[in-house]
Amino acid sequence: MGSRTAVRDVSELTTGRLSVYLRCLTYLESIGQKTVSSHELAERFHLNSAQIRKDLACFGEFGTRGVGYDVTLLKQQLVRELGIDRTRNAVIVGAGNLGMALADYHGFNSNGFHIVALLDNDPEKLGRISRSGVRVLPADKLADVIREQQVAIGIIAVTPESAQTVHDALADAGVAAVLNFAPAQLRLRSGVKVKSVDLRINLESLSFYLKGVKEGFTTE
Repeated sequence: MGSRTAVRDVSELTTGRLSVYLRCLTYLESIGQKTVSSHELAERFHLNSAQIRKDLACFGEFGTRGVGYDVTLLKQQLVRELGIDRTRNAVIVGAGNLGMALADYHGFNSNGFHIVALLDNDPEKLGRISRSGVRVLPADKLADVIREQQVAIGIIAVTPESAQTVHDALADAGVAAVLNFAPAQLRLRSGVKVKSVDLRINLESLSFYLKGVKEGFTTE
């Protein structure tokens, strides 16, 4: 295998595709498949074989000509490259319907991620426990929880009006990675990586597509 590529040299589009490849490999491993070629991977999961080879080449040589990739070994390597070979603790700020649903989402409590607490400033929500066993704590305990639980990721699930305050509190407490579900444009802090999930934007994109279909033109 080649030398490990610096994180800054790999685009977010590439890391996004690595996550897709990992899901595909996990499935193949679950059905007992031992090897897979880039062509088969592309055909089976509607991907691009040339793009697969290019992406994986960023991290070294994995495949064997004429044989393909060892499914388990490649999966293990992608797990390491994505940094999910260790558990990263996360907190959710906002214990409303969205926050509670996120706390119970299996993807946030498996394969390298663990929700350690929900936090909220509503007295009526304090002490509640999600179905997965995550307790709602007072919002003013945020810095303590982050320090004591060695939290790496903060998840924002509050109203747009409160999102900036929560982002700043997470940054002040030393969290360097934030997943934002609030439909708000945040003023970012240096050294803090923010990924926003705005469901409204995705719906509007779909609406634009439907408008194009109705009017007889195509959109990408």
